[in-house]
Amino acid sequence: MKEQLVSLYRVVRNFLFSIVNREFLIFLFFLIVSGMFWMLTALNETIEREYRVPVSLVGVPKDVVITTDINDTLRVTLRDKGFTLAAYMYWRTLRPLKINFHNYTAKDNGRAQVQGTDLLRQLSQQIYSSTKITSMKPDRLEFFYNHGISKRVPVRLIGQIVPEKTHYLARTIYSPTTVTVYASRQLLDSIRYADTEQQRIINFEDTVVRIVALRTIRGAKIVPSKVQVTLCPDIMTEETVEVPIEAVGMPAGKVLRTFPSRVRVHFVVGANQYRQIRPEQFRVEADYNELAAHPSEKCNIYLRKAPGSVSNPRLDIQQVDYLIEQ
Repeated sequence: MKEQLVSLYRVVRNFLFSIVNREFLIFLFFLIVSGMFWMLTALNETIEREYRVPVSLVGVPKDVVITTDINDTLRVTLRDKGFTLAAYMYWRTLRPLKINFHNYTAKDNGRAQVQGTDLLRQLSQQIYSSTKITSMKPDRLEFFYNHGISKRVPVRLIGQIVPEKTHYLARTIYSPTTVTVYASRQLLDSIRYADTEQQRIINFEDTVVRIVALRTIRGAKIVPSKVQVTLCPDIMTEETVEVPIEAVGMPAGKVLRTFPSRVRVHFVVGANQYRQIRPEQFRVEADYNELAAHPSEKCNIYLRKAPGSVSNPRLDIQQVDYLIEQ
């Protein structure tokens, strides 16, 4: 076993120190040295690099609601030698900036601004004296707050909601149906609904359930910020009901009789809603004043009323025979 190891060692040694491999090892050595030299030269040059610095709001009283959260990250561009910028990346991490609530809410008007000079002052305390801050985004921070003033508002779906052509949207169910909005009293007075983000849901024939975000309102906080929306389509069907013809404008002592006395009304309605349709929800009229002004053998009839749940209501016939009795 020992002899085998010695033999293997000699083979490896001879291979590594052969003429060809010796030249390769020399080339590899100088390549590594030149690479290190290039890296040292590059790191010694002045460059710029962007860093992300976390921001947090501290000291918020328990009775205060932050209605628009402060931006939680600053993008800061630093200029210095490559060695120094590498230190910020690997050894000297930039600490989060802490914004004290009480330092910026002296006016107590529901809105606070943190100027860029305050942010730069905190950053300057963390960096080396040779490092320059060339840019900062955003250049200032803003947040809104109130002392628990709120109201409940209903949710409203915004967007293009179009069922498949043989269906219609029978119901829209929100969960929850209302949300709480925190804002200044003046802003609350102008808010009537909590609108969803723009939606596009088309050509559906089965129930659709989605979690959708509510549209943000500057200076307001909506709780919860997302709701569940359920779209319930129903198939369209054509149906018919018989409705009595009513005479209008009749003078005292006269009676208008029509033949037939009832007429069929055709309409399109959802299959589930048809059970709720009643003939008395429709109104068909014959106008005596029209007959008096333009006597004719036939009496025109008009559909004057139909329930809002039906579409395309129309009469089976437009004229009927009639008789005026004294």
